[in-house]
Amino acid sequence: MAVSEAHRAIDQVWRAEAARVTAGLARVVRDVGVAEELAQDALVAALEQWPREGVPRNPGAWLMAVGKRRAIDLIRRRERLERKVDELGHDLLAGGQDDDAALAALEGSLDGGIEDDMLRLVFTACHPVLSTEARVALTLRMLGGLKTEEIARAFLVGEPTVAQRIVRAKRTLSDARVPFEVPAGAELAGRLSSVLEVIYLIFNEGYTATAGDDWMRPALCEEALRLGRVLAGLMPREREVHGLVALMEIQASRSAARVGPSGEPVLLLEQDRGLWDRAAIGRGLAALERAEAIGAAPGPYTLQAAIAACHARAAEAGGTDWVRIAALYEALVRQVPSPVVELNRAVALAMAFGPEAGLRLVEELAGDPALKGYHLLPSVRGDLLFRLGRTAEARREFQRAASLTRNDRERTLLLARAAACVPADPRPGTGP
Repeated sequence: MAVSEAHRAIDQVWRAEAARVTAGLARVVRDVGVAEELAQDALVAALEQWPREGVPRNPGAWLMAVGKRRAIDLIRRRERLERKVDELGHDLLAGGQDDDAALAALEGSLDGGIEDDMLRLVFTACHPVLSTEARVALTLRMLGGLKTEEIARAFLVGEPTVAQRIVRAKRTLSDARVPFEVPAGAELAGRLSSVLEVIYLIFNEGYTATAGDDWMRPALCEEALRLGRVLAGLMPREREVHGLVALMEIQASRSAARVGPSGEPVLLLEQDRGLWDRAAIGRGLAALERAEAIGAAPGPYTLQAAIAACHARAAEAGGTDWVRIAALYEALVRQVPSPVVELNRAVALAMAFGPEAGLRLVEELAGDPALKGYHLLPSVRGDLLFRLGRTAEARREFQRAASLTRNDRERTLLLARAAACVPADPRPGTGP
């Protein structure tokens, strides 16, 4: 196998398997930072061996096996080995046991509970010993396999800031000896909002990739949905868990319609709704009903799910209840004050009451420092200006949005929209 071909294969495997390998190793070593280092060691081994020997039939299992053997070597080197052996009540790693037997004994001695390493990884990374920003950044890195620049994009902050958060978070968890487990009782409920935030950010990175050649990364959406469904089973009386599952199911139902024949993005109002997955919509609406049946007031995920349901229930774009969507966004802004949510509300206002109404709010948001460099601000402004016939201004906004996005597919779409901004009756002195 050619080295370049092997490296491409390794990159694809790593994106798909890194989180599972890290989570499995964290269950062994009980330290998420060390687990990530061991997973990286396995990646280095793949880079050395696969170009010579070919990609194994089950590359994820290969990476896990190498990582586990590195974990055994690490445990053997630790000064705490003798104390660990005493605690377990028998000699796990000494005297003639091979690596596989030692590892099986070690894994069998670990605490029981929820048999889902990925879920353990989420709750460990979301431990209250960390700041909210650090919890989200660390989990996105370790569970979603996102690069530092992708996480920075999601948070609208600089890459160095995110990198520091991740390094400090791993060090803090290690120093505090945070157990690799799913908490119980009140502690579980206390960590839930951070976990939901992390899962939804992972879903969003899969739903609309912030960078690269692909508009979507379906594996991330699927993993976020899986985690959300597991949480819903664990916490059936938590309204927001069902709300998040409903939101993700309904949004994921559009996946086949969001990408054109050549991989180009297709915007919501232009999608063929016959391609929407009705089964996924049904699951989402059922989850929304479960959320709304619980007595607590609707939270941000339930409100967003209700917005998504307005789109899902409309047989065609023209039948969308934009007035209700605008009202739901207003309620969402009260709960989660955010310039990004306000930008979405501006779109809803424009659809419900005309582009002037939306543009007024967009102009108010233009000076918000949190939106500096956020490509969707000029994209929305360009759309509203185009609808008002101000095509020269619209073209400049679409061009600016194209210069800001990191996704190649989205850049192509924005440049096409800029090119379409041609005045119907061009007059001298009115060009850009």
